[in-house]
Amino acid sequence: MNILQDLEFRGLLHQVTDQEGLTKELESGKVTLYCGFDPTADSLHIGNLLVIITLKRFQEAGHQPLALVGGGTGLIGDPSGRQSERTLNEAEIVGQWTEKIKHQLSKLLDFESKTNPAKTVNNYEWLSELTVIEFLRDVGKNFSINYMLAKDSVDSRLEGGISFTEFSYMILQSYDFLNLYKQEGCKLQIGGSDQWGNITAGMELIRRSGEEDKAYGLTIPLITKADGTKFGKTASGTIWLDEEKTTPYEFYQFWVNAADADVINWLKYFTFLSQEEIQSLEQSLAESPEKREAQKALGREVTTLVHGEKAYKQAVKITEALFSGNLTELTADEIEQGFKDVPSFSVENGADINIVDLLVEANISPSKRQAREDVTNGAVSVNGEKVLDLAYTIDAKDRIENRFVIFRRGKKKYTLIRY
Repeated sequence: MNILQDLEFRGLLHQVTDQEGLTKELESGKVTLYCGFDPTADSLHIGNLLVIITLKRFQEAGHQPLALVGGGTGLIGDPSGRQSERTLNEAEIVGQWTEKIKHQLSKLLDFESKTNPAKTVNNYEWLSELTVIEFLRDVGKNFSINYMLAKDSVDSRLEGGISFTEFSYMILQSYDFLNLYKQEGCKLQIGGSDQWGNITAGMELIRRSGEEDKAYGLTIPLITKADGTKFGKTASGTIWLDEEKTTPYEFYQFWVNAADADVINWLKYFTFLSQEEIQSLEQSLAESPEKREAQKALGREVTTLVHGEKAYKQAVKITEALFSGNLTELTADEIEQGFKDVPSFSVENGADINIVDLLVEANISPSKRQAREDVTNGAVSVNGEKVLDLAYTIDAKDRIENRFVIFRRGKKKYTLIRY
């Protein structure tokens, strides 16, 4: 199975400019390809992950991936897939975000390969050197207004308005493709389906520039969830690749909680499991959905890919501790991850305090009367252990690494006491 056949099996081929020609190109030797990532935030998110993994698939098939970080285009703003103008960020901020994204990419692609190492490039290096006259004469002259207006990224914005700044984005991205074609021998650009207009515009610029070898474009589909909600979003927000923004535990939970209707597609999209392994998991899902073997495999594969095996095992440990209620096995750092979004209450001086008083002070129970009822009825747990004694004192013995005590009232209401 060649790389394009593998992408077809996984449902990752949305559009290809010349599939037969590209197949021959890929089979004839190493092909250099690229995908762009504009620094619109200080981290990539799982919406970016699919194209990164696709770059990685090409690399494992023997081709050379270029990860372009848009230090230049990030200052302009891509209108693709947007209904309104982007807020422009300061150059210093974009520069900082560019470096963070380059670091994230370096963890996901193989930059040490002796045969086809990945490489990051920053389009600020060549776009910042273009003068206005050069841009208009040598690049802009190749694009007719009618041609640009026909592109979805522009056409969809005409009614609400689009600035010349964002209107020019297509030309800048096209120039990126031409520059990488000339400097790196890059013949293929890949991207999400919303990038089709920008990719084909780059191919047109290469053709008009008189280059003899053909260039190609390939897009992967926009991911949708079976229930109609937006992929990559949860109640707590975007799922980021930066572990400081989305902890490995939260990251793992996103994947392991995939719906039955989504999980097989996501295994195809986001993992390097073979066709046979995925088919086996699909059979398990059909015969024993309660075992959630497909979801567990998805969580394992993607969390290990992005955060490493140690972080994956830690996420599983936190999950199992929360399920069993045996919380004393968790370290303080694991508690920080697992209870990131639960209500918390700080005890400043670390003083010992009666359980009833703390229940009221931390707003776990609404009154002392209710707190006493909660304790005597067995509704209150401290670090997973029920407490029935109204005279019980929360002190050093209860503090996990002298930092946390975990209260639970009822089955689900957790509160984290911080010291």
